[in-house]
Amino acid sequence: MPTDLPVATRNLLIANVVVFALQYLLHDSSTFALTQHFALWPWGSDVSGALDDGQVVTVGFQPWQLVTYAFMHGSFTHILFNMIALYMFGGTIERTFGTRNFVIYYFVCAIVAAVAQLIVVQWFTHGFYPTIGASGAIFGLLLAFGMLYPHEKMMLMFFPVPMPAWLFVTGYAVIELFLGVTGTQAGVAHFAHLGGMVGGYAMIQYWRGKLPIKPKRLLLR
Repeated sequence: MPTDLPVATRNLLIANVVVFALQYLLHDSSTFALTQHFALWPWGSDVSGALDDGQVVTVGFQPWQLVTYAFMHGSFTHILFNMIALYMFGGTIERTFGTRNFVIYYFVCAIVAAVAQLIVVQWFTHGFYPTIGASGAIFGLLLAFGMLYPHEKMMLMFFPVPMPAWLFVTGYAVIELFLGVTGTQAGVAHFAHLGGMVGGYAMIQYWRGKLPIKPKRLLLR
Protein backbone atom coordinates (compact mmCIF):
# COMPACT_ATOMS: atom_id res chain seq x y z
CA MET A 1 0.00 0.00 0.00
CA PRO A 2 1.42 3.41 -0.90
CA THR A 3 2.92 5.21 2.07
CA ASP A 4 1.88 8.64 0.78
CA LEU A 5 -1.81 8.06 1.43
CA PRO A 6 -3.15 10.30 4.22
CA VAL A 7 -3.74 8.54 7.51
CA ALA A 8 -7.55 8.33 7.50
CA THR A 9 -7.77 7.05 3.93
CA ARG A 10 -5.07 4.48 4.61
CA ASN A 11 -6.75 3.28 7.81
CA LEU A 12 -10.15 3.04 6.14
CA LEU A 13 -8.63 0.87 3.42
CA ILE A 14 -7.03 -1.37 6.05
CA ALA A 15 -10.21 -1.61 8.12
CA ASN A 16 -12.34 -2.59 5.13
CA VAL A 17 -9.87 -5.26 4.03
CA VAL A 18 -9.55 -6.66 7.57
CA VAL A 19 -13.34 -6.91 7.99
CA PHE A 20 -13.70 -8.59 4.60
CA ALA A 21 -10.98 -11.07 5.58
CA LEU A 22 -12.92 -11.83 8.77
CA GLN A 23 -16.08 -12.36 6.74
CA TYR A 24 -14.20 -14.84 4.57
CA LEU A 25 -12.56 -16.68 7.47
CA LEU A 26 -15.86 -16.94 9.37
CA HIS A 27 -17.74 -18.07 6.24
CA ASP A 28 -20.12 -15.19 6.84
CA SER A 29 -22.09 -15.70 3.63
CA SER A 30 -23.45 -18.97 5.04
CA THR A 31 -23.10 -18.57 8.83
CA PHE A 32 -24.22 -14.92 9.17
CA ALA A 33 -21.56 -14.61 11.87
CA LEU A 34 -21.05 -10.91 11.15
CA THR A 35 -24.06 -10.14 8.96
CA GLN A 36 -26.46 -11.02 11.77
CA HIS A 37 -25.21 -8.19 13.98
CA PHE A 38 -23.38 -5.68 11.78
CA ALA A 39 -25.11 -5.53 8.39
CA LEU A 40 -27.85 -2.92 7.97
CA TRP A 41 -31.23 -4.58 8.56
CA PRO A 42 -34.60 -2.87 7.94
CA TRP A 43 -36.53 -1.05 10.65
CA GLY A 44 -39.18 -3.04 12.45
CA SER A 45 -39.52 -6.21 14.44
CA ASP A 46 -36.69 -8.71 14.50
CA VAL A 47 -37.07 -11.76 12.27
CA SER A 48 -35.91 -15.31 13.04
CA GLY A 49 -35.02 -17.93 10.47
CA ALA A 50 -33.03 -21.10 9.96
CA LEU A 51 -29.75 -21.27 8.08
CA ASP A 52 -28.76 -24.13 5.79
CA ASP A 53 -27.19 -26.00 8.72
CA GLY A 54 -30.38 -25.73 10.77
CA GLN A 55 -29.10 -23.00 13.09
CA VAL A 56 -31.78 -20.46 13.98
CA VAL A 57 -30.70 -16.80 13.89
CA THR A 58 -32.57 -13.64 14.78
CA VAL A 59 -31.83 -10.47 12.85
CA GLY A 60 -33.07 -6.90 12.96
CA PHE A 61 -32.07 -3.25 12.99
CA GLN A 62 -29.65 -1.90 15.59
CA PRO A 63 -28.34 1.71 15.70
CA TRP A 64 -24.68 0.77 15.27
CA GLN A 65 -25.49 -0.83 11.94
CA LEU A 66 -25.71 2.68 10.46
CA VAL A 67 -21.89 2.63 10.57
CA THR A 68 -20.82 -1.02 10.70
CA TYR A 69 -22.56 -1.99 7.45
CA ALA A 70 -20.14 0.27 5.58
CA PHE A 71 -17.17 -1.95 6.47
CA MET A 72 -18.70 -5.18 5.14
CA HIS A 73 -18.79 -6.40 1.55
CA GLY A 74 -20.55 -9.17 -0.31
CA SER A 75 -17.83 -10.35 -2.67
CA PHE A 76 -14.25 -9.79 -3.77
CA THR A 77 -15.47 -7.70 -6.72
CA HIS A 78 -17.62 -5.61 -4.40
CA ILE A 79 -14.76 -4.64 -2.10
CA LEU A 80 -12.26 -4.34 -4.96
CA PHE A 81 -14.18 -1.62 -6.78
CA ASN A 82 -15.01 0.25 -3.58
CA MET A 83 -11.41 0.21 -2.40
CA ILE A 84 -10.11 1.29 -5.80
CA ALA A 85 -12.45 4.29 -5.61
CA LEU A 86 -11.41 5.03 -2.00
CA TYR A 87 -7.76 4.85 -3.08
CA MET A 88 -8.39 7.14 -6.07
CA PHE A 89 -10.46 9.84 -4.38
CA GLY A 90 -9.91 9.48 -0.63
CA GLY A 91 -6.41 10.94 -0.51
CA THR A 92 -7.31 14.01 -2.56
CA ILE A 93 -10.43 14.74 -0.54
CA GLU A 94 -8.66 14.15 2.78
CA ARG A 95 -5.89 16.58 1.85
CA THR A 96 -8.52 19.14 0.87
CA PHE A 97 -10.70 18.78 3.98
CA GLY A 98 -8.05 17.86 6.52
CA THR A 99 -8.11 14.51 8.32
CA ARG A 100 -10.67 15.38 10.99
CA ASN A 101 -13.20 16.86 8.58
CA PHE A 102 -12.58 14.07 6.08
CA VAL A 103 -13.52 11.47 8.70
CA ILE A 104 -16.65 13.44 9.60
CA TYR A 105 -17.56 13.75 5.92
CA TYR A 106 -16.99 10.06 5.19
CA PHE A 107 -19.19 8.84 8.02
CA VAL A 108 -21.91 11.43 7.41
CA CYS A 109 -22.14 10.11 3.84
CA ALA A 110 -22.24 6.51 5.06
CA ILE A 111 -24.96 7.26 7.64
CA VAL A 112 -27.14 9.31 5.28
CA ALA A 113 -26.79 6.52 2.71
CA ALA A 114 -27.96 4.02 5.34
CA VAL A 115 -30.95 6.18 6.29
CA ALA A 116 -31.91 6.56 2.62
CA GLN A 117 -31.79 2.78 2.21
CA LEU A 118 -33.91 2.24 5.32
CA ILE A 119 -36.53 4.71 4.06
CA VAL A 120 -36.70 3.09 0.61
CA VAL A 121 -37.04 -0.41 2.06
CA GLN A 122 -39.59 0.67 4.70
CA TRP A 123 -41.94 2.62 2.45
CA PHE A 124 -41.32 1.40 -1.08
CA THR A 125 -39.71 -2.01 -1.61
CA HIS A 126 -40.92 -3.59 1.68
CA GLY A 127 -38.30 -6.32 1.55
CA PHE A 128 -36.31 -7.77 4.43
CA TYR A 129 -32.68 -8.14 3.50
CA PRO A 130 -29.32 -6.83 4.73
CA THR A 131 -27.42 -3.96 3.14
CA ILE A 132 -23.62 -3.93 3.23
CA GLY A 133 -20.81 -2.02 1.56
CA ALA A 134 -18.88 1.24 1.64
CA SER A 135 -20.54 2.43 -1.57
CA GLY A 136 -22.64 5.16 0.08
CA ALA A 137 -19.52 6.78 1.54
CA ILE A 138 -17.62 6.23 -1.71
CA PHE A 139 -20.33 8.01 -3.71
CA GLY A 140 -20.01 10.88 -1.24
CA LEU A 141 -16.30 11.09 -2.05
CA LEU A 142 -17.11 11.01 -5.76
CA LEU A 143 -19.58 13.86 -5.27
CA ALA A 144 -16.97 15.87 -3.37
CA PHE A 145 -14.42 15.39 -6.14
CA GLY A 146 -16.92 16.54 -8.74
CA MET A 147 -17.83 19.64 -6.74
CA LEU A 148 -14.33 20.64 -5.67
CA TYR A 149 -12.44 19.69 -8.83
CA PRO A 150 -15.14 20.08 -11.50
CA HIS A 151 -12.76 20.44 -14.45
CA GLU A 152 -10.50 17.47 -13.70
CA LYS A 153 -10.82 14.77 -16.36
CA MET A 154 -12.45 11.43 -15.50
CA MET A 155 -13.68 8.44 -17.45
CA LEU A 156 -15.38 5.10 -16.95
CA MET A 157 -13.35 1.93 -17.44
CA PHE A 158 -15.88 0.56 -19.94
CA PHE A 159 -16.35 3.96 -21.63
CA PRO A 160 -12.82 5.43 -21.89
CA VAL A 161 -13.81 8.92 -23.02
CA PRO A 162 -12.42 11.73 -20.81
CA MET A 163 -15.01 14.14 -19.44
CA PRO A 164 -14.94 16.87 -16.78
CA ALA A 165 -15.54 15.62 -13.25
CA TRP A 166 -18.76 17.59 -12.80
CA LEU A 167 -20.26 15.93 -15.88
CA PHE A 168 -19.03 12.48 -14.88
CA VAL A 169 -20.55 12.79 -11.39
CA THR A 170 -23.81 14.27 -12.64
CA GLY A 171 -24.17 11.54 -15.25
CA TYR A 172 -23.40 8.84 -12.71
CA ALA A 173 -26.05 10.22 -10.35
CA VAL A 174 -28.65 10.26 -13.12
CA ILE A 175 -27.83 6.66 -14.00
CA GLU A 176 -28.13 5.62 -10.34
CA LEU A 177 -31.51 7.36 -10.09
CA PHE A 178 -32.74 5.65 -13.27
CA LEU A 179 -31.56 2.23 -12.09
CA GLY A 180 -33.15 2.74 -8.68
CA VAL A 181 -36.51 3.93 -9.99
CA THR A 182 -36.76 1.20 -12.61
CA GLY A 183 -35.60 -1.54 -10.26
CA THR A 184 -32.75 -2.47 -12.59
CA GLN A 185 -29.79 -4.35 -11.10
CA ALA A 186 -31.67 -6.03 -8.27
CA GLY A 187 -29.56 -6.39 -5.17
CA VAL A 188 -27.75 -3.06 -5.65
CA ALA A 189 -28.69 -0.27 -3.21
CA HIS A 190 -28.91 2.55 -5.73
CA PHE A 191 -30.76 4.86 -3.37
CA ALA A 192 -28.08 4.34 -0.73
CA HIS A 193 -25.56 5.53 -3.32
CA LEU A 194 -27.68 8.60 -3.96
CA GLY A 195 -28.12 9.09 -0.22
CA GLY A 196 -24.35 9.21 0.17
CA MET A 197 -24.20 11.93 -2.47
CA VAL A 198 -26.98 13.90 -0.77
CA GLY A 199 -25.18 13.68 2.57
CA GLY A 200 -21.95 14.82 0.94
CA TYR A 201 -23.63 17.73 -0.83
CA ALA A 202 -25.21 18.89 2.43
CA MET A 203 -21.88 18.77 4.27
CA ILE A 204 -20.06 20.72 1.57
CA GLN A 205 -22.77 23.35 1.42
CA TYR A 206 -22.72 23.61 5.22
CA TRP A 207 -18.95 24.10 5.24
CA ARG A 208 -19.39 26.76 2.56
CA GLY A 209 -21.90 28.59 4.77
CA LYS A 210 -24.76 28.12 2.31
CA LEU A 211 -27.23 26.40 4.64
CA PRO A 212 -29.48 28.10 7.24
CA ILE A 213 -27.25 26.64 9.98
CA LYS A 214 -23.81 28.22 9.62
CA PRO A 215 -20.42 26.78 10.65
CA LYS A 216 -18.20 28.76 13.02
CA ARG A 217 -15.83 29.33 10.13
CA LEU A 218 -15.96 28.59 6.44
CA LEU A 219 -14.02 25.48 5.50
CA LEU A 220 -14.66 25.61 1.74
CA ARG A 221 -15.32 28.32 -0.77
